[in-house]
Amino acid sequence: MNAVGAVVTTGIYCRDDCPGRPLPANVTRFPFAAAAEAAGYRACHRCRPYRHEPADAGDMPELVCRAVRLIADGALDQATESSLADRLGVSPRHLRRMFLQYAGVSADHLARSRRAHFARRLLDDTDLRVSEIAFAAGFGSVRQLNRVLAEVFRATPRELRARRRAADRLRADGGLAIRLSHDGSLDFADALRRLSARATAAVEMVAGGTYRRTILVDGDPGMIEISRRSATELVMVAHLPRLDGLIHHVRRARRIFALDGPGEPCGAWDPFEAGVRELVRAGVPDAERAGAVMADLARLFGAFVPGLAPAGLSRAFPQPGALAEAPLGVLSLPEATAHALRALARGVPSE
Repeated sequence: MNAVGAVVTTGIYCRDDCPGRPLPANVTRFPFAAAAEAAGYRACHRCRPYRHEPADAGDMPELVCRAVRLIADGALDQATESSLADRLGVSPRHLRRMFLQYAGVSADHLARSRRAHFARRLLDDTDLRVSEIAFAAGFGSVRQLNRVLAEVFRATPRELRARRRAADRLRADGGLAIRLSHDGSLDFADALRRLSARATAAVEMVAGGTYRRTILVDGDPGMIEISRRSATELVMVAHLPRLDGLIHHVRRARRIFALDGPGEPCGAWDPFEAGVRELVRAGVPDAERAGAVMADLARLFGAFVPGLAPAGLSRAFPQPGALAEAPLGVLSLPEATAHALRALARGVPSE
């Protein structure tokens, strides 16, 4: 969990690895940065805690853990706490009480803080226009972005961008570069070996120390590339048809390398893709043949992605709607596996 320490004598909150060393008696602990912000504390300018993605909810009750994961996936971007409570099968009052007790902040405030932190990182790392950052971070308007940044950071987007350091701005030869920070425990070389061994041909590949894959953004194709930047940072270069919802693409990219805790479905772009892979592996125990089946699934039922042949990519991973009624018999799968794949695809809500 990304707990922070707030210093009562200075009014700021810091990460545990901050070079500042306040007296322990002056430090109050909060389970999330959002809770410290709600209590009136400001982010430290030295350790800049907003640059680190919020981790999981640790050993909090399962209800809160599930809610935090849903919030990270955008459950409150266009919805209310009441709708989130409905998804979790509890009353809004109970959900709010549990959040205040264990997270120290409401679910809605946690979601706003997460979007604000992502926007702040984009202000530091990119030259995107403020309007682009607003929609990339999941805000409904520039006005909403301005209001939330004023609440969280007590400054306007222009003022925050003026504070960025010379080394902050990331540069990429095409595409938009985004930092993926982590705690330093990732063995990136080993992760690349595992990803390469089970990559779905034409959808994803590993070459030259970089993981690449196709993605779909509202039905339109794009590509991401992920490589190592330092001992505690990866960098994702995103080639996207539009930037709306970029915060969620970054979340999925982090999931591929399990950067936010062991509970993440690592190695896949989304839970549906992970489910398809597990069902194929269970039905086709031979790893080489299972890889061939996954490649055939992409070739036959995945959308064609033009222009990426030099990168070894040409297909998007099949979408649930495509697999729900697909003639899976051409793959020579066990009937039980084909039935399970269709059931999985039909169980995914249409967007």
